Amino acid sequence: MTRITRRRLLAGTALALGAAAAGLPLSAFAQGAAPAPFDGSKTPRIALVRYLSTGDFFQAYLSGVERQAKALGVELRVFDSRQDAALQSDMMDQAIGLGVDGIIVQHGLTESMKPAVQRALDAGIKVVAFDVNVENPAVPQVEQSDRDLARLALEQAIKDNGEDFEAGYVYVAGIAPLDRRDETWSEFKAKYSGIEEIARWGTMDNPIANSVANQASAVLRANPSIQVVFAPYDEFAKGVKIAVDEAGMSGDIRIYSADISTADIAAMREPGSAWVATAATNPAVVGEVSVRALAMLLAGENPGASVIVPPTLITQAQLNDQNIANMEELSAKLPQFAHADVAVPAWMKLPPR
Repeated sequence: MTRITRRRLLAGTALALGAAAAGLPLSAFAQGAAPAPFDGSKTPRIALVRYLSTGDFFQAYLSGVERQAKALGVELRVFDSRQDAALQSDMMDQAIGLGVDGIIVQHGLTESMKPAVQRALDAGIKVVAFDVNVENPAVPQVEQSDRDLARLALEQAIKDNGEDFEAGYVYVAGIAPLDRRDETWSEFKAKYSGIEEIARWGTMDNPIANSVANQASAVLRANPSIQVVFAPYDEFAKGVKIAVDEAGMSGDIRIYSADISTADIAAMREPGSAWVATAATNPAVVGEVSVRALAMLLAGENPGASVIVPPTLITQAQLNDQNIANMEELSAKLPQFAHADVAVPAWMKLPPR
C-alpha cells in the first residue's frame, strides 16, 4: 500500500466516522467527497498556454497535463506559441475570452506574461505558472527545483572530474528555469576555484539542438582543452553531443545536463557517449502536478506559493547497469522518478498507473 493510499484510507475512514456520528448517510458523504467544481456540478474548463514545446520533455509534460485533466473530468484547451512571446500573450487573451476557469502558463518571458496573467486574474480566472516568473503572489509557481537539478548534475561532475577542470557552459538568459540553474552554476564556480569557464554559448532558435550544435562546433574548435560541458537543458545537451561526436572528442569531454526523455536515454547509452549524467524530474509528473495545483485553486484550496517537484540524478552507469531503455523502464526501476506526492489532497483523482 502506497503512502498516498494509506493517507487517503485514513482520511476517508475518519471523515466517514464523523459523518456517521452526525447521523449522515455514508452515500451522502461519498457524493460530497470532491469539492465543487469537481463534484459533478459542472465541467471545469482550463487552458494550457505554452511558450516552449520543442523536444521530448515538453511532449511528455503535455501528456501529463492531458492525463491528469482527463482523470479530473476537466475540459482542456492547449495553446502553443512556439517561443513567440507576443503570440503567447495574445493566446492568454484568447483563453480569457473563452471564459475558462483556470490557466496554466508553461514557460515564457516575465515581461510579456506578467501583464497577461494579471489580465486573467482581473477576469476572475485562476492561474498557475510552470517555470516562468510572473511576479504575482496570487499565482503558485510550479517548479522542478531547478537549483537542485543543477546541484545534482554539478555534484556528479565534481565526483567524476575533481575540483579542477576547464568547462564550457550552455545558457540563454531570461528563461526562468535556466536563470535559476545559472545561479547554482555561479555558486559552484565560486565554491570550487579550480573550475574555469572558458566558453559560454547558447540559443533557443529552432531546432534548438541543431542550433546549439552549430555553435558548439565552433566553440570546440576554438577551445579544444574543454573537459566538461554543463548544458542544463536536454536540448542543449543533445546539441553539444552532436558537436562532440562530429569532432571525434567523445573520449575527451563529459556532458552534464538537466531533464530526461527516451531519446536522451538512448543518446546517453550509445557506446562511448560523452553524455554521462543528467538530473531530472519526470516531465509527465510535472504536467500532472501543474493540473493538480490549478485544480486545488479552483476548489478554493491553496497549493502553496511554490509547488516543487523533487528531481532525481540519473547517470549513464545507472542506465547501463539496469538496462533502462525508455521512460517507462526508468519509472519502473527508479520509483522515486515515477510519482511526486505533491498537490495531492484526499479528494484528488489521479490518473491510472
